[in-house]
Amino acid sequence: MKIIFYFCLLLCPLLIRAQDYHVSLIPDSLLRDADAVLRSEELHVIIKNTGKAIINRKFAFTILNENGEEFAYYYNQYDKFHSISDISGRMLDKEGKLLKSIKKRDIADVAVNDGESMVTDARSKRFAFYNKIYPYTVEFEDEVTYDGTFDLPEWLPVMAEKLSVQKSLFIVETPSDYQLRYKAFNYTGKPVISGNGKTQIYTWTLSNQKAILEEPLQPIWHEVTPAVFIAPTEFELGGYKGTMSTWNDFGKFIYQLYTGRDALPENVKQDVHRLTGGLSSREEKVRALYAYMQSNTRYVGIQLGIGGWQPFEAKYVAEKKYGDCKALSNYMVSLLKEAGIEAKWVLIRAGEGDKGLMEDFPSNQFSHVIACVPGPSDTLWLECTDQTVSPGYMGNFTGNRKALLITEKGGVVVKTPNYSTKDNVAIRKVDAVIDENGNLQLDAHTQFSGIQQDLQHELLNASKEKRDKFLNASISLPTYTVNKNEYNETRGKIPVVKEYLQISAPNYASVSGKRMFILPNLFNRSEKLPNDRPRQFDIEIKYAYKDIDTLVFRIPPGYIPEAMPKDISVSNKFGNYSMRYTVKDNTISLTRIHEHYASTYPASDYNELVKFFDTMYRSDRTRIVLLKKE
Repeated sequence: MKIIFYFCLLLCPLLIRAQDYHVSLIPDSLLRDADAVLRSEELHVIIKNTGKAIINRKFAFTILNENGEEFAYYYNQYDKFHSISDISGRMLDKEGKLLKSIKKRDIADVAVNDGESMVTDARSKRFAFYNKIYPYTVEFEDEVTYDGTFDLPEWLPVMAEKLSVQKSLFIVETPSDYQLRYKAFNYTGKPVISGNGKTQIYTWTLSNQKAILEEPLQPIWHEVTPAVFIAPTEFELGGYKGTMSTWNDFGKFIYQLYTGRDALPENVKQDVHRLTGGLSSREEKVRALYAYMQSNTRYVGIQLGIGGWQPFEAKYVAEKKYGDCKALSNYMVSLLKEAGIEAKWVLIRAGEGDKGLMEDFPSNQFSHVIACVPGPSDTLWLECTDQTVSPGYMGNFTGNRKALLITEKGGVVVKTPNYSTKDNVAIRKVDAVIDENGNLQLDAHTQFSGIQQDLQHELLNASKEKRDKFLNASISLPTYTVNKNEYNETRGKIPVVKEYLQISAPNYASVSGKRMFILPNLFNRSEKLPNDRPRQFDIEIKYAYKDIDTLVFRIPPGYIPEAMPKDISVSNKFGNYSMRYTVKDNTISLTRIHEHYASTYPASDYNELVKFFDTMYRSDRTRIVLLKKE
C-alpha cells in the first residue's frame, strides 16, 4: 500500500539563496504559542513524465525551546522506487552564525521498522543536531528521485501544533501537456500558474502563519490547516501503467495487480468443500471459511517493491500460512471463490476516527486492504489480518468510512458499516457491600457490544498475566484488587463480550466519627473539557454509544443516609444523561444512563458542550453521607 515519506518533517530539496536566519527577523506574532518556527521551505516537485519525478526540498526550522526539538531532526525514507541524494544540513545560532554542518559519515542509514512490517525493503537516512542553547536554527536540503508517479508528495507546511510558518513554497513543475490534479484545504486563492511552452509551473505560497493549537474533538489535521494534495492522471509503477482520473480507473489499475493470483493448492480446495458442503446459506459458508482462514494464517507485514501494492498469490499464503493485509484478503477472496461465493477486495484507509477516502479526489489514499461479500440487501465485511475478530465486524479501525471496492470493471466507492448508539452499548450491574470500616467488596457484571467491546475483546484474548496487570491498574478506585475475572464472547456483526469482575477495595469509604462518606459511582465518570481559550474548529464526535450502570450498595448495619445527591436528568443535542438514586432498607441504588451522539457541530456550540460535560463531571463525583445511629 501507500508508503508515506516523512521528511521528519517531510524532506525534499530545493535551491534557495543563502538566507539570514537571525531570530530577530521572526515577527512577534509567530513566536506566540510556538515551540518552533518554519523559517523557510521550498518543496519543489519536478514531474519528468508518467514514470519519473524528482523532489527537491530545502527547509529551515528555528527551535525555540526543548518542546520544539522534534523539528531539529532529519529523517527520510527510501526503497526500490525512491532514492535519496545530495543530503546537506547545517546548524546556526540565534544570530544566524554557523555552528556545525553535516558530514556524510554522520548520516545514519538504517532499516525501517514501522511497527507492522516484518519484511520491508524500506530504509531511512537520519541525522540529529544536538544543542540545548535556545533558540537555534537547523537547515536541511536533499533530493529524492521517484521511479513511478503513483504517489506524489503532499504539501502540509503546518505539520504539527505549536509550529508557526514564516514562509513556505510548494512548486510543482510538469511538462506542458501533463494533466496535474490537485485539492487544497484552507488555502485562500488559487496557485500561481506560469509556463514557457515546454513546462507548466504551479506555485502555492504560505507566509506568516501563526502557530495552531490542537483542540479536543477537532477535525483531522489537514482539514483545519493549509494543505495541498496532488495526483497524476496517467502514471507508471513497477512496469504497470494506469490512470486515476476517476475512482473507476483507479480500481482498474488495482484489479490488474490482483487478478490471476487466486489459485489454491488441491488440499485447500478439498478443505473448502469439506467445510461448506453441508451448509445451506451463504453466510454460514462465509463464516466457516473465515474461521478457517483465521485459524490457518497469521499477519506478517511485507513491503517489498511492487509487493507494497500487489498481493502474494493465494497459493503462497496457503503454503507459508502468513501474509500481509493484501495477501490475506486475496486469500480469503480465493477461498470464497472456490466455494462459489463472489467476494471482492476493498482498499481502505485504516485508523481510529479516520473518514476514509476523499471521494472528489481519486488518488492513492489507502493504507489497508479488507475483503467483502456483497449481497442483494446486505454486505458482509471481513477484516483478514485479525485472528480473533468476529466476521462482519469492522469497529473503529475500518468502520464508518468511504473505501474503494475493486471489481473487474473498476473501482466503486462504498461505505463501511457505521455503528450507532444502539450497537455500542455497555450495560453494567454491580452488587456492592460496604462494611463498618469502609471496606468495599463488589461483583460487577457488564455486557459490552459493538465498539464498546473492543477493549474487552482484547482482554479476552490476552494472556492471564497481561489481563491481570491491566485490570489491576485501570479501574478508577484508589486501592483495589481484582480477585477474579471472567470473559465470554458472542461473535457476530455486532459482537458482544460479557465481563465478570470480583473486586475488593479496602478503605474505599472514608469514616470520620459517626459519618461515612461514599462515592457511589464506581466505574463510569465523565471528564471535563478544557475551555481556556475561544474555540476555533468544528466539533467532531466520531462515534456514538450508550452506558447503563446500575449499582446496588448494602450499607453497614446501624447507618442511615444523612445526605443524598439529587436526581438529575439532562437532554440536549449532544446526548442524554441521567442519575437517579433509590434508598430502601439497608440498600442504596443508583442508575446512571449516558447516551452519547455522534455528529459534527459548529465551534459556537462548544461552550454548551463544555457545560454538559461539567454537569456530568459533578454528578459523577457526588458523594453520599451516611450517619451512624445512636
